[in-house]
Order: sequence, then structure tokens, then C-alpha cells
Amino acid sequence: MTKNKLSHALTVTIPAAAFTDKINAKLADIQKQAKLPGFRPGQAPMNLIKSKYENAVKGEALDELVQEHVEKTFADKKIRPALRPKVELSKFEDGKDIEVKIEVEALPDIKVGDLKTIEIEKMKAEAGDTEVQEALDKLAAAKKSTEKLEEDRPTKTGDVIVIDFVGSIDGKEFRGGNGKDYYLDLGSNTFIPGFEDQLTGHKVGEKVDVNVSFPENYHAKELAGKKALFKVDIKELRRFKTPEINDEFAKMFGMESVEKLKETIKTELEKEYGHIARTHAKRALLDVLAATNTFDVPAGMVDLEFNAIWNQFEQAKKAGQLDDEEKSKSEDDLKKEYRDIAERRVRLGLLLAEIANQNKVSLTQEDLTNAIMAEARRYPGQEKMVFEYYQKNPKALDAIKAPLFEEKVVDFILGTAKINEKVVTAKELYEYDPDASKAKKSAKKAK
Repeated sequence: MTKNKLSHALTVTIPAAAFTDKINAKLADIQKQAKLPGFRPGQAPMNLIKSKYENAVKGEALDELVQEHVEKTFADKKIRPALRPKVELSKFEDGKDIEVKIEVEALPDIKVGDLKTIEIEKMKAEAGDTEVQEALDKLAAAKKSTEKLEEDRPTKTGDVIVIDFVGSIDGKEFRGGNGKDYYLDLGSNTFIPGFEDQLTGHKVGEKVDVNVSFPENYHAKELAGKKALFKVDIKELRRFKTPEINDEFAKMFGMESVEKLKETIKTELEKEYGHIARTHAKRALLDVLAATNTFDVPAGMVDLEFNAIWNQFEQAKKAGQLDDEEKSKSEDDLKKEYRDIAERRVRLGLLLAEIANQNKVSLTQEDLTNAIMAEARRYPGQEKMVFEYYQKNPKALDAIKAPLFEEKVVDFILGTAKINEKVVTAKELYEYDPDASKAKKSAKKAK
């Protein structure tokens, strides 16, 4: 046996007699049930059984024998395969011992430290009067309507105008370039650049020629970069009207009073704050675990994870969805960065699995049911269909098991570790950037 970290190359010898015994055992089983002409069931002589079935059972006997010896070898040498091993027959001749070569990557032996020694900071934010009022204002803004203005004045940013328009390129109308009784919020930048600007300073009843150019990256490629003329008829001047926040307003949301609405908003905000704080705490916990556990990880598992990440990157690139940071880096730099991420994910996955194993943390049927119920609530009126989908699709169920299991293990560790609570504002909670915080600490150490 040769060994390089977690990679193992082994040679296993299977005695020829063991192969013969396995074949004979299978032939004996066939003999008990075989129905051959001229013989009662189970009474055919072995020489006939052998001549008829030996070639057919050899392959099955060999597969079983190799599997048995591979598993026994792993058990004897205490090797836990990380992925399916590569098994190859290197010697196979009639009447001679069989030689099998095995290449396998083993799972590492992970020593989990005392979880009680882990110390992390967890943020806590409360929804005060200011946050509740901001949420109320947003609800009111979402319910705003418009009312007609009878003023005889030029339009300005912030007004809503009702327009008819017809768009053309080189004198020909184009698909999607027409509209009637369209409510346009001046200043919203709903239309292409320059369109709204040219409609300010005009009065109701005016007909305005708006000359614009479609952006080079416009989603409709047949229009991208082209100059267009829109003939616009300004028909009406309106302004936004935001409802007053009172008991009548609260009834729009099924609440009997504005005070009840405020209580509900406060509860929902603090649920949201708790979720965000828990997300930050999880990131801090995983950073600690990654920094304090540096065992080797199977290269094959890292390759699989990296390939999945890189495939997502390639799809995003093809769809033009890369962020500025990704665009600024070379492919080699990105591959190195994503491989580091893949290795971190594999290491943390193995570590969390070992922690779960040692502490008997596992998913229950109740956990799965609750997760499916949560998913079903996202589709009101279709809950039964969602449940049936997961019942009939084991792969779909498996897809929710992995993240659900990870969250359960993380919750277990958070419940064991030492948590230092830090009171912050909602703004600080939302704007917290763990990467920026780590960079700041590194800079201090460098001084």
C-alpha cells in the first residue's frame, strides 16, 4: 500500500480458490430451483448446471468477490472512502489468483475540539419608534394613489402625467413603442434616459416631440443604440396622494387600529433583525471553525465543489451577470479564489458532519415536515401540490435536506458556544460587512 496524505493506492489479491467457491455456491443455488428437461425441479446433476450456467454467473461472482474484498480491505486499514473508489482488475487468468488495484481518497480523521471554548459575537437590534415609523411610512407609500390637478402650470419633477405616445425609428413605428393613458412619474427614470427630462416644463394639452437614443446595452437588441422619436400628447396632470396613517389605514392590513399595526410591525421587524443577526453569527462561527481546523481534505471532493462553483460562474458570465469585482480579475485569479472557497466549503461540511455525528445531531421527520410547510407557505392556495411534489420527488427532498441539516448543526454549536451579545442599531445590523471587519483587524495587526 502507498499513501500520500488522503490518497491511497492498494493492491488486493483474491485467491483463485475463493473465486471457484463463489461460482460453485451460485451454481448450487441455481441447482436447487433449476428446471431442466428430463429432470424434476432441483434434481438436475451439477455437471449439466455447470455447463449451462457457469459462464453466466462468473461475472456476477467476480463483482461480488471484488466488492467484498475491497470493503474488507477498507475496514482492515480503517479507510473511509470520500468518493467512489477506482477499482481495476490488473491480473485475471483462469485458475490463478486475481489481482485488483484500488485507488481511493479517504475521509480525514477529524478531531473536534471543545465547542464550549468557541467564542463569538452576536448582534442584537431592537425595533424602536423610529424604525416602526419608517416601516409605516413605507407601507403608506406603497398604498399611495394619484389625484388630478386642475392647476394651469408647467410640469415638473415629482408630478405624474397621463400621456399617449407613439414611438418611431426612421419614420417607422416599432413594436412596444406605443402607449395610451400611461401614468408617468416624472423623475422615476422609468423610460430611457432623456425621455422624462423633455416632458418637464410643458402644460396639459401640449404635444411634444421627444428625441432620444436607446442605450447600447438595451435589452431589445433590435433597438439598442438607435435614435427614436416619440410623439407625446400630455393629457392630464396628477400628483401622488399618500394615505393618512390612522385606524382606517390600519384596517387596510386587517388590523383594528394603528396601534395594533405598530405592534405587528415591531414584532415582524424584530423577527427580521433576529434572522439577520443569526446569519452574521453563523458567518462568524464558520470563520472561527475554518481558522481553527486545518485538516487535509479530499482533493476529489474539492474538485467537485469547484466545478459546481465554476459552472455557476460560467453561466453568470454568459448571461452578462458578473459583478464589477469579478470582471476586474483574471480567470486564473478567479479560479484560485473559487478553489479556496471550494476547499473551505468541503472542510466545513466534513467538520459539521463530524460534530453532528459525535453529538448525535440528525434531521427528524418533524424537521423535514416543517421545512416543506415553510416552502408550501410561499405558494398560497397550492400547499397540497407542494407537499405532493416533495412526496413524489426524492431528489427534490434531498435538495432541502443538506441546507436544513447544516442549519441544525450550526444551531447546536451556537447553543453550546459562548455568545457575546452586542447591541447595535438596525442600520448597523443591515450594513455590517464581515469581510470589511476582518480587513480592518488585519490592518491593525500590520501596524
